[in-house]
Amino acid sequence: MKVFPQANYNNRKAAFKLHVGLDYDGLIPAFAAITRGKTGDQTQAKLMHFSKGSVIVFDKGYSDYGWHNQLTDQGIFWVTRIRGNAKYRVLERRCVNRSQGITSDQIIKYTSVRSSKKQLRPVRRIGYRDAETGKHYIFTTNRFDWSAKTIADIYKQRWQVELFFKWIKQNLKIKTFMGNTDNAVMTQVMIALCVYLILAYLKFQSRFTQSLQQISRLILLNLFARRSLIELFKPPPDRDRATPQLGLI
Repeated sequence: MKVFPQANYNNRKAAFKLHVGLDYDGLIPAFAAITRGKTGDQTQAKLMHFSKGSVIVFDKGYSDYGWHNQLTDQGIFWVTRIRGNAKYRVLERRCVNRSQGITSDQIIKYTSVRSSKKQLRPVRRIGYRDAETGKHYIFTTNRFDWSAKTIADIYKQRWQVELFFKWIKQNLKIKTFMGNTDNAVMTQVMIALCVYLILAYLKFQSRFTQSLQQISRLILLNLFARRSLIELFKPPPDRDRATPQLGLI
């Protein structure tokens, strides 16, 4: 609070938010915005534009039924977790394969007063129990033709977002800031994201099989070497070893 008083979050600490749309094809940020901590996640999500036919995955922090309905109207598919206090009625029950961990597969319609006013479309509700942890999850989606297990597997990939944030915090020096203005924070975080994109591009171009962390460490060790970054990741050419013994024959 003393360093960032303008970003007051709860009278005890200050906070900034990094909103990211992570593209699953390559796991690179396709959208990014930085706001103060009190800005709602849904506010930034509604500013993101997705192409028709996209499949987006998000957690309960983005549970805005009206926004979900808009995505459906735009031809965009989505998978999320249902709110614990959601009110609905079941329109259809489908057979489930319990050997895959599926506990329920239903078509539902929200019945709250606010939902009725918005004339929401029916959605699909899927119950899934993780065999490893034993935890039970409830997913909702507007995709009715995919198998219930496919929907559960899609949501499981949302964990890649958490891994992305963990990686940039550990490797790109954004846990402490060089300035205490909004612009200073935004600049430092955006530079970190640019570094991440450059590393991902270099890995793609060089077909380097090592992790991004190993690539960044390799660059740090060669900061003062005048050579192409792409060449830096390529293995040295095979050279025939000299065999002086052959000259004595």
